[in-house]
Amino acid sequence: MKTAITISQVPEAAEGPFVLRTPLPAAFATAASIGFDAVELFLPGPDFASVADVTALATANGLAIAAVGTGAGMLRHGLSLTDPCGDNREVAIDFVLSMIDFGGPLNAPAILGSMQGRRPPDMPRENALELLAAGLRRCAERAASHGVSFIYEPLNRYETNLFNRLQDAVEFLKRHNLKNVVLLADLFHMNIEERDLPAAIRAAGKHIGHVHFADSNRQAMGFGHTSAGPVIAALREIEYSGYLSAEIFPLPDPESAARQTISSIRSMLSSPISP
Repeated sequence: MKTAITISQVPEAAEGPFVLRTPLPAAFATAASIGFDAVELFLPGPDFASVADVTALATANGLAIAAVGTGAGMLRHGLSLTDPCGDNREVAIDFVLSMIDFGGPLNAPAILGSMQGRRPPDMPRENALELLAAGLRRCAERAASHGVSFIYEPLNRYETNLFNRLQDAVEFLKRHNLKNVVLLADLFHMNIEERDLPAAIRAAGKHIGHVHFADSNRQAMGFGHTSAGPVIAALREIEYSGYLSAEIFPLPDPESAARQTISSIRSMLSSPISP
């Protein structure tokens, strides 16, 4: 497993769970100096920085790009893939596709989190899920053209009423035969929705393609009450080799949050862990 840390450049996400918020050159340098393998980028859009500039920053700092977020489409423009208005859905799809095209040359998959939207009260659930499936299919096909997967993130009940648990999302992917879509196991959301985090990870198995490594209070692991050892054991069981990415609040300050994250991951990965 590899380590990653979030970098946000979206002003509207000032209160969000992103660790590094300085301009990209400084944020990349900080991530490298603390010892992360990669960064996860949360940008206002695909034109915020060029692929060439991000590649140069990554190369200069010895970092990979773990993933790119698409949530700015919701935060800044109110876009979602399940909007009842077809025209709005097309704008939303175009935004996500543009982020896929940005991340693809960086070998970085895009994440669909908040842009999945919420089912309106007057829309039947099955209709909303058909819209979601159609959107995911288009995004997954575009991602495949770049040789990367597309990441779908179940969120907690306060953020979406579509999928909150990993296993429900797995069954949805299977039912709609959605290829090249993997799931994001966000430990913060899972702490709200899953009865047993390690069991949920084992059940989802090969469908997990990315992990947000956050404690129960969405701070760095070790600052809340999540028992991380059994989680790491479960990830080892399913032979997960992807990123443990810190999408967390920058508390008590960004550097402390980053150092606590890297310390907790290293300590758990360096020794055998019993479930």
